[in-house]
Amino acid sequence: MTATATPTKDEIVALETSYWDAMKRKDGAATAKLAADPSLVTGARGVMSIPKAKMGAMTKEGSWTLESYSFDDVQVTTPAPGVAIIAYKVTQQVTMDGKPLEMHAADQSTWIRGDNGWECHAHSETMLQDKKPN
Repeated sequence: MTATATPTKDEIVALETSYWDAMKRKDGAATAKLAADPSLVTGARGVMSIPKAKMGAMTKEGSWTLESYSFDDVQVTTPAPGVAIIAYKVTQQVTMDGKPLEMHAADQSTWIRGDNGWECHAHSETMLQDKKPN
């Protein structure tokens, strides 16, 4: 893909998957590399502006482990050649404070291609109340 080419859905899904895989490995260096500086995050804890270094530390530390995840109903839009927005439902198997938990959420990420390659500038997660992500 050239610097001005519009990314394909598969390329954006691969970026998002690489981020989730890094979280699963607790690879803070990888999540920091993929995050913008700062990255905006919204979710159950409100709104946060997270610098790259803190994103990496948050991935490595904490009393949680992402055991597995799967995406469903993936939608991608590319409003400009260097901008992509991905939205999807995700089922996550996590361990928090030693307890297994299955979570269902709707997530959205905004990726922008700049001098450092693709970076996630914003991510939001909304927990779903239903038991199935369909």
